[in-house]
Amino acid sequence: MSKKGIIFDMDGTLWDSSENVAKVWNEVANKAGTGVSFDITADKMKGVMGLTMDKLAERLFPGVSKEVQMQLLEKCGNEENAYLEKHGGRLYPKVEETLQKLKEKYNLYIVSNCQSGYIEAFLTFYGFGKYIDDIECYGNNNLIKGDNIRLVADRNHLDKAVYVGDIQGDYDSSVEAGVKFIHAAYGFGSIVQQVPVINEFSELPDVAENVFNSVGEIPHL
Repeated sequence: MSKKGIIFDMDGTLWDSSENVAKVWNEVANKAGTGVSFDITADKMKGVMGLTMDKLAERLFPGVSKEVQMQLLEKCGNEENAYLEKHGGRLYPKVEETLQKLKEKYNLYIVSNCQSGYIEAFLTFYGFGKYIDDIECYGNNNLIKGDNIRLVADRNHLDKAVYVGDIQGDYDSSVEAGVKFIHAAYGFGSIVQQVPVINEFSELPDVAENVFNSVGEIPHL
């Protein structure tokens, strides 16, 4: 029997943490004494979620050097992880019930372009670690999302895999990784290509089954 895996994006797919993250980053960045005032809003945060952390820092911390950007990035990321572990974000409807259902048939994973500790904060706050078999992120190894999707698929010996994400970059990363894609259309972005779609998270079991029935085994590199 082939081993099937569903790999999830985080932001715009499983939850929306933008409001809490923006609050933390705005406070930390403006207390850092850089001499520059920052205005980090939830909408701005949504616009950069999905970027690798270095690109995110460039967008959110204009007017300071690359060195200062990376210092702010580390400070904000650490405070963000601690805050989210205690307070969470806005979980999309029926995520836990759907994860329970999916877990009966598939192995489940998370791959994000986030900093180290972010996925763990999510899993800790909601108690979702029991559903997730493996995680990977940019902050752990500086690899782009496509490489990390592929890494997780190979590391877990998946024969069939699909990535669930909400923005064009997620689709592009799935193509780079050689896996299929399902668009979380309730999230932060749109996809140019015609792909399978879920308009709410609870639709995923039926859509995933259709995708896996039409997916051949992924080549192992």
